[in-house]
Amino acid sequence: MAGGARRGKRLAEPAILENAAIVISDEKILAVGNSDELLSRFSLAERIDAAGMAVVPGFVDPHTHLIWAGDRANEFEMRLQGKTYMEIMAAGGGILATLSATRKASLEELVAQSLERALRAFNYGTTTMEAKTGYGLDLETEFKQLEAILLLNRIGPFELVPTYMGAHAIPPEFEGNTSGYTRWLCEVALPETKAWWLAHAPGQELPFVDVFCEKGVFELAETYQILAEAAHMGFPLKLHADEFENLGGASLAAELGAVSADHLVKTSLEDIQSLAQSETVAVSLPGTPFGLAQREYTPARVIIDAGGYLALATDLNPGTTWNESMQFIQALSCRYLKLTPAEALAASTINSAKAISRDALVGSIEPGKQADLLILTVDDYRNLSYRYGTNLVDTVIKKGELYRSNSL
Repeated sequence: MAGGARRGKRLAEPAILENAAIVISDEKILAVGNSDELLSRFSLAERIDAAGMAVVPGFVDPHTHLIWAGDRANEFEMRLQGKTYMEIMAAGGGILATLSATRKASLEELVAQSLERALRAFNYGTTTMEAKTGYGLDLETEFKQLEAILLLNRIGPFELVPTYMGAHAIPPEFEGNTSGYTRWLCEVALPETKAWWLAHAPGQELPFVDVFCEKGVFELAETYQILAEAAHMGFPLKLHADEFENLGGASLAAELGAVSADHLVKTSLEDIQSLAQSETVAVSLPGTPFGLAQREYTPARVIIDAGGYLALATDLNPGTTWNESMQFIQALSCRYLKLTPAEALAASTINSAKAISRDALVGSIEPGKQADLLILTVDDYRNLSYRYGTNLVDTVIKKGELYRSNSL
């Protein structure tokens, strides 16, 4: 699979090479082509025999809430008894329950719990993963989450892309005062976060800033206020939109040049057309409605037919979809979003790389890109969507280094 991110019907083009070889040097892909030719040209190179095994790009997961402490298994039981997500949140559960556990956790505890999840995702083929804060909603804990991301990136072998999400919910200190919390985010949290990042991650790109645009959380005007201020300060933007109601967040994401608009379950045709006319990627998270036992999913075929960019992500989080496997997400997307296996794979690699502004570096197999590859246990990539509940990754290659999946 080679070439840039694919919008519209180009998403279905699989770009398969038969009897191919890949040459890796210094963490990068040096050459891709006919196996006999490259084996002759690089006759002294160390070889990995993947005969009878499909090779695909490493998966890119562009939307996760990786960094948290504790669990919410009790809420799963509550949902089975008929409580809705928003009802649980209004009763002090949901994000606020994880907020309490994450505030109490030490940095070491937070890193240890998040590392277990990140390694599981890597074992299932995710070589690059976006990771959000948002379970602190104060300066101290949000910075603790950012520090955990930096530490986990040093541990590896996976690669994390950070997002600051102080606008994930309204914290207890601002209960009933969304406008006051919005002002605090703009006037205090964003400037302090930028200063913290420049001091602790010098030379690294600023993290994305994300907002949960939803009725009862941050509505459209408040979302605009936060994102406009973040953009003014130089932060790149992402946006949670239309998970439960269509507030116009997807159009706002396109207007502000956000790299992605995510969830998009209730998105209107007008908003879809706005996305299709922009470079903003529509990121579908099918694990979330599945986890909530909902029947409505992202209108993926409408987005594709309109000519938009579509990507897939896990939305890994403790409340609605604790799932680290992008393989399972591809299986869900074919069944509920009506994607083909080729579309699901492209939406999990090159398009999902675009959804975190990494498509020039990862997401496809072509010379000059980082050597992030997966050797599958099967000879046909379509098994990634056809089969589910198992791991079809034999070997993960990250920056040219080999990791046997079952030994991680």
